[in-house]
Amino acid sequence: MLPRELIDLMRDLGVFPVVVGTVDSEGNQHMTFITWIYPADERTLRFAVSSKAKTSENIRATGKVAVQIFAPDKSLTCYGTAKEVVSKIEGVPFEVSVFELTIDNVENSLFPGSTITGVIPFAHTGKVLKMVELDEKVMSAVRNKT
Repeated sequence: MLPRELIDLMRDLGVFPVVVGTVDSEGNQHMTFITWIYPADERTLRFAVSSKAKTSENIRATGKVAVQIFAPDKSLTCYGTAKEVVSKIEGVPFEVSVFELTIDNVENSLFPGSTITGVIPFAHTGKVLKMVELDEKVMSAVRNKT
């Protein structure tokens, strides 16, 4: 499942960029970039997404999710089933839902002779203080499963 050093890194960084893949009820695939994700344990990822996003719709329809994680010396793809655990986070100015992914399988996505040298570089632009405040509210809900 998820390695301890990856869990610790994701928790330490607060927001952690990943790519999430979902499938709709007709089998169409959808990918998106998110940063509101938290490893509850080695088999469970909690993450938040806009309630009206295609990702949210797909999870509600099929529950099929893959999460691509890039970290130093790692490129892991986590496959599993997700469910909505919070339909709307209170105190957030738009509708954001929290989902919980139960990981069935983790695959090493690196090809032989390659490595990842760090996490995906990520920074807020625009109203940084407002975004940091939003991150804190959302990540509190993701961590606490409220």
